[in-house]
Amino acid sequence: MMRPAIFAVVAAFAVLLVLSGCSSKPGEFDSLAQCLSEKGVIMYGTEWCPHCKDQKQLFGSSFEYINYVNCDLNRKACADAEVQGYPTWVINGESFAGTRALAELAARSGCAE
Repeated sequence: MMRPAIFAVVAAFAVLLVLSGCSSKPGEFDSLAQCLSEKGVIMYGTEWCPHCKDQKQLFGSSFEYINYVNCDLNRKACADAEVQGYPTWVINGESFAGTRALAELAARSGCAE
């Protein structure tokens, strides 16, 4: 008669899953990241680039909203955008290479920081 014990374990696990899903809170820069994406701003980079990692860390969990092109996986897109270094931001048709402060990205795009 192990069924009640198994049911209790499964029920406890389900409760933990629900609670962990409900406790996630928005990222600090979600509004900025979403605005950048809505305005067509794109970040080109790679997973191995230390400057790209620095840029992603500035956004924290809000980076999930950034239009990001991984140049290792999308070489043609990066060649078409004439990316020569990582990261490269394209804002209003202009390219900006290197890690950029969030305030600069906001100002260049017309988004609120």
